[in-house]
Amino acid sequence: MKTLSLKLDDVVFDEAEIITAELKLARNRYINEAVSLYNQYNKRKLLKKKLAKESVLVQKDSMEVLRDFEKLKDGYPAI
Repeated sequence: MKTLSLKLDDVVFDEAEIITAELKLARNRYINEAVSLYNQYNKRKLLKKKLAKESVLVQKDSMEVLRDFEKLKDGYPAI
């Protein structure tokens, strides 16, 4: 486990204190869980961006393959 110094805006800190008191949860545990959720959110956001970029890159090839499949007539054996 790593130790770090953290500066929070007063409003964010006050809200966290209220919530941790209500949940009977240690501030450290609360912050760890919050950072973990934020990491998951950002990983998905980055993956979405990467997939969108890669989708554009393969779009032309995918359309060519689709056109080739559409040219096939019924009755031909599947490959």
